[in-house]
Amino acid sequence: MDRAGRRRVANRVFIGLCGAATAVALAFLAMILWALVSKGIAGIDAMTFTADQPAPGSAGGLRNAIVGSIIMCGIAMLIALVVGILAGTWLAEYGAGTKLGQVVRFLNDVLISAPSILVGLFVYQLLVEPFEGFSGYAGAVALAFLATPIVVRTTEDILSLQPGALREAGMALGASRAFVIRKIIWRAARTGLLTAGLLGFARISGETAPLLFTSLGNQFYTADPSQPMASLPTTIFQFALSAYDDWQRLAWAGALLIAAAVLFINIVGRLLARETHRP
Repeated sequence: MDRAGRRRVANRVFIGLCGAATAVALAFLAMILWALVSKGIAGIDAMTFTADQPAPGSAGGLRNAIVGSIIMCGIAMLIALVVGILAGTWLAEYGAGTKLGQVVRFLNDVLISAPSILVGLFVYQLLVEPFEGFSGYAGAVALAFLATPIVVRTTEDILSLQPGALREAGMALGASRAFVIRKIIWRAARTGLLTAGLLGFARISGETAPLLFTSLGNQFYTADPSQPMASLPTTIFQFALSAYDDWQRLAWAGALLIAAAVLFINIVGRLLARETHRP
């Protein structure tokens, strides 16, 4: 066999292995989705959204957990987006190539890979123990610690990809560097900044460990973040390990709601990004 024949064989083998690996990954994903949808739908009804956590053997829902997750994730993403976009902008526009920028970038990468349970323990020492109580604020801060590094890294990467001609053109017209970043660079990178927010939300939407040490949980409805708050991940953790069939059905329903929320927010984000690119 000549060299061209060996290359054709190697190419076909490589393509076949890639296709097989893709098929295996899709098969496992399909099985996970099938289990999630088939068991999750069985536990969803009107009471899921209107009733609070039930006692074993009685009717109830996940209203308190849904509201708690929305509040804590909302506060966490507000913190993560503000801090993350500003920090990522500094790394891309001002700190690139500096020693301080390298240190900040390294520490941010360490935070990305930090176990979430360690973040929960840190926030426990920071906000729970000194104030002698669990709270939704502590849970939101713990989630923000997890989402912010992802937003920082994504923002830096997206801004670094913007053409230098955009910056030069703005400053050639007499605009300050800060004005160019706000009015030109951020607008050009708005789709990437949106992606940063989506990635951050996807990271924290199903986190359980940090919330066990910070917000703890609450079997009753509350919208006050200064009190212990229920959340879907902690409720799923509690219900899935129980021996009660009704609790296990609600755990599957909560898992399906988290997956559906992440999917819905991603779809809405992509649609908004597409609208902004239309002439």
